[in-house]
Amino acid sequence: MSSDTDNMYALSIITENRAGVLRDVATVMADYMANIQMIQQSIIASGPNAGRASIYLEFNECGNHGDMVADLARVPSVIEVTTYPPFSRIFGSRVIIIGGGAQVAQVAMGAVNEADRHNIRGERISVDTIPLVGEQNLALAVDAVARLPRASILVLAGSLMGGEVSRAVDRVRAAGIPVIALKMAGSVPQHADLVVTDPIQAGVFAVMHISKTAVFDINRVRGREF
Repeated sequence: MSSDTDNMYALSIITENRAGVLRDVATVMADYMANIQMIQQSIIASGPNAGRASIYLEFNECGNHGDMVADLARVPSVIEVTTYPPFSRIFGSRVIIIGGGAQVAQVAMGAVNEADRHNIRGERISVDTIPLVGEQNLALAVDAVARLPRASILVLAGSLMGGEVSRAVDRVRAAGIPVIALKMAGSVPQHADLVVTDPIQAGVFAVMHISKTAVFDINRVRGREF
């Protein structure tokens, strides 16, 4: 049985840094009925292509992948086209851990150990961490989780979070991403889907929830504290 990721393709395109390049690339892809799922564009800072633009795309429903790549290479502003497996097939679902350094490290320990157990069996679960301090910094980072590709669950690891962070948690949950919070001072635990005292266990719970083979489901214990 094939999964959604089996039908995904990825391209990395190096182009001239000028207006209209993205339009030209998208036009060729539209001609082949490629349905773009993700796009990222940046300017290359170093190396032989410094100053040029890099476009990374993930797409599906492509009529003829080989012919489309050949036509993209013929676009005047395109310098190089390279095909890759999509990130979803390489890194899979992402656990995002945000908070204080010591707590983040402990949650990551539990998440990485649990992810290793599942990834050995063929899953793809990756763990991303960022230690931060300050209500504004934390709130901005939490809000950004909803915009991260493949972000599947958020763990907030700290000793004090509330105010704007709690409102950001509500927005992330409204976007469909569940939130686990460590037991802490502040209002964040009242806004999270699940509160866990042990940071290592919080990481384990996060991975188990997004795993395709584990039986743990946050929806069945939402609002509880462990």
